[in-house]
Amino acid sequence: MYRLDCAIWELTLACNMRCKHCGSSAGEARSDELSLEDCYKLCRGLADEGCNLVTLMGGEPFVRPDWNQISWCIKDLGMDLGYVTNGLLVPKIIEDLTLLEPLVVGISLDGVKETHDNIRREGSYDSVIKVLDLLEEASIQTTVITTLSKTNFKELHSIKEIIQDRKVNWQLQIGLPFGNFEPELTLSLEEFYASAMFITAEGFKNKFDHMPVVGAHCYGYYSHLLPNNKNWKGCTAGINTIGVTSDGSIVGCLSMGNDKFIEGNIRERNFSDIWNDPNSFAYNRQFTRANLGENCVNCLFGETCKGGCNSTSYHLNRTFHNTAYCFKQIEENLFEAKQYRKEIKWLKQKGVKT
Repeated sequence: MYRLDCAIWELTLACNMRCKHCGSSAGEARSDELSLEDCYKLCRGLADEGCNLVTLMGGEPFVRPDWNQISWCIKDLGMDLGYVTNGLLVPKIIEDLTLLEPLVVGISLDGVKETHDNIRREGSYDSVIKVLDLLEEASIQTTVITTLSKTNFKELHSIKEIIQDRKVNWQLQIGLPFGNFEPELTLSLEEFYASAMFITAEGFKNKFDHMPVVGAHCYGYYSHLLPNNKNWKGCTAGINTIGVTSDGSIVGCLSMGNDKFIEGNIRERNFSDIWNDPNSFAYNRQFTRANLGENCVNCLFGETCKGGCNSTSYHLNRTFHNTAYCFKQIEENLFEAKQYRKEIKWLKQKGVKT
C-alpha cells in the first residue's frame, strides 16, 4: 500500500508564453481537457487517497478560467494548495490568491533581464519582479524556480543578487532535452557539479529558514564532499507523488513526459483504482537492483538511490535508474582522472613510454 503525498497537476496546456526550455511544448490547450466536473471528481479522488498537497501548473494554470473554483475545491477537501506560474497574470488575481492562502507559489526566473526575456518573452522579467513584490506584500510564501542550461549557467551569482534581499526560497533545476529544449544546451557534468557547489556555498538565509537555496530532485546523490544530499531514497514517482495531465491522464511524474508512462485516465477509471492497482508505476514500485543501468549497477547506494532522478535518466539515456548526474560518480571520475594524469606525468618523468 502506497500513501499519496503530493500531486502535480497540469491544469491546462494553454500558456501565454513559449519558453525555450518548456518540456511540455505548451501553448495551446488540449482539445479534450477536463471539464470542471471532471476536475471536482479528481479532487475527491486525491483527497480519498490522503493527498496532502496539490500543486497546479501548466502550461500556465491561471489561463484556465475556472482555476479559482478548482483551487477552492482542493482547499475545501482539506488539501494544501500550491502553484507554479510564470507570473504574468498574478497582478490581476492577487486578491483571489490571498484569500486562498496557498502553501507556496513558485515563480520562474531564468536569468538577468535580457536572458530571462529571451528564454520566455519580452517584458516578462519586469513582470516577475513586480509579482515577487506583490506576493511578499500579501505574505504568500514564494519559491523562485530557475531552470539551468548553458544559456544562464554563468548568471547564478547575478540571479542571487536580484533575489537575495527578498523573502523568497530559491530552487534550481536543470533543463533536460525534451519538449522545446535544445539538447546542446544541457549542462555538462562539470557544469552540473559546479552549480551544486554554488548551492552549497551560496545558501543564503531568509525568513523561511527551513528552505534555503535548494536543488530539485535532479540534484544528487551521495556526495563524498558536499553536505545535505545523503537522504535521497529514490524517485518518488508513483511512490508518494503523481502527475496529472490536463486531459486526466495519471503519470508518475510530468517531467518524465506528460504523454508517456500513462497509468490510466480518470475519465475511464476512478483515481483510487489507478493509484491502488498493483501493476501501476511498475518501474518504481517493482524496482530491484537488477533494474539499475550501467552508471549505477556497481554503486554501493544503488538499491537506496535507485539510480537517481528518473526524468534525468530517461531523457538522457532513454532508460530509468541510470543517471550520470550523480555527485558521487562525478567526484570519483574527476579524482580518478586527476590521479591518472599524475601517474602518467610520473611515468614520463621516469622515461617510460605511455
